[in-house]
Amino acid sequence: MRLLHTSDWHLGRAFHRVNMLGAQADFIDHLVTTVRERGVDAVVVSGDVYDRAVPPLAAVELFDDALHRLAALGVPTVMISGNHDSARRLGVGAGLIGRAGVHLRTEPSACGTPVVLADAHGDVALYGLPYLEPALVMDEFGVERAGHEAVLAAAMDRVRADLAARPAGTRSVVLAHAFVTGGEASDSERDITVGGVAAVPAGVFDGVDYVALGHLHGSQTITERVRYSGSPLPYSFSESAHRKSMWLVDLGAHGAHGAHGADGAHGAFCAERVDCPVPRALARVRGRLDDLLADPALERHEDAWVEATLTDPVRPAEPMARLTGRFPHTLSLVFDPERPPDDPDVSYARRLEGRADREIADDFVAHVRGAGPDAEERALLQDAFDAVRADATVREVAP
Repeated sequence: MRLLHTSDWHLGRAFHRVNMLGAQADFIDHLVTTVRERGVDAVVVSGDVYDRAVPPLAAVELFDDALHRLAALGVPTVMISGNHDSARRLGVGAGLIGRAGVHLRTEPSACGTPVVLADAHGDVALYGLPYLEPALVMDEFGVERAGHEAVLAAAMDRVRADLAARPAGTRSVVLAHAFVTGGEASDSERDITVGGVAAVPAGVFDGVDYVALGHLHGSQTITERVRYSGSPLPYSFSESAHRKSMWLVDLGAHGAHGAHGADGAHGAFCAERVDCPVPRALARVRGRLDDLLADPALERHEDAWVEATLTDPVRPAEPMARLTGRFPHTLSLVFDPERPPDDPDVSYARRLEGRADREIADDFVAHVRGAGPDAEERALLQDAFDAVRADATVREVAP
């Protein structure tokens, strides 16, 4: 069976001040063309269909168009909700839409109920695990403390239990929206840290033939059968080195809990990257303004979207106007002036760089009191951060 794995469309999102709706529509055209021309048997969309819980009307209209076009192809589509989506809104009409072959999986309670497709080799069970906010689903999965690994492990227990009851050789695919250990993040993903730990080990997904991940915006391979498709378009300059693409995955004849080959491996498996159209290249340039304007090596970036970091010790006059004279598509201007190493602003920024919220809170307590928090106080601080994050999620997904 041939699957097309994509995720993180973020319909309705802009890139800095650039409206990306036209580029998103171009991506949908590309998706439909790929499905038609490459003989795709099923499309899987691993969350963050929209960029926010209440998307703009134009984004809803584009999604509606995508649903109609995918249904018209007669190729089944399975979608899950991500942490940017409102699961309730995305899942409205799921039963009716499913009759047209577009299967929306937004309910945590349905993790163990697959969409079952078939080809010449038998059944393929596709399990949709929507984004599972630990604080909101811990009761559903019977875990004692909110944590991504605990709730995903419980959801996968349901998947494996259902799969074990199916005929030997049934192939299996899991769609999940999570931060898996080994994945490389970018600046455009919303933080999903809960309980102090965001990442879950890839081993949580053991026992299935392919795991189609969403959340991280760079296309990447965690293991041969655990992959992120990444977002089809860039949404931050941290993605300037990304190659935007989808995965075209071919599943062989045998499943993870069925017959294996002579070497004990699963059946034949192949994954190919299919590039997505992007409206313009991204470039990050850094240096003093006069150097950036004169450097001939930067000529290749003159038609790109540019983020310029100026290192001039004194802020130059009219920097954006001067930059856009050479780089007309400059969208972001950052000032990082060269300073002596003992400058207090530099040392403070370096102390904060790369530190988590709770680490900064711990340092603040130590600064004010003279001693850092003890174990009980650290637990209280972590509970406070988790409560704020959970409250924000509840307010976002509330109707």
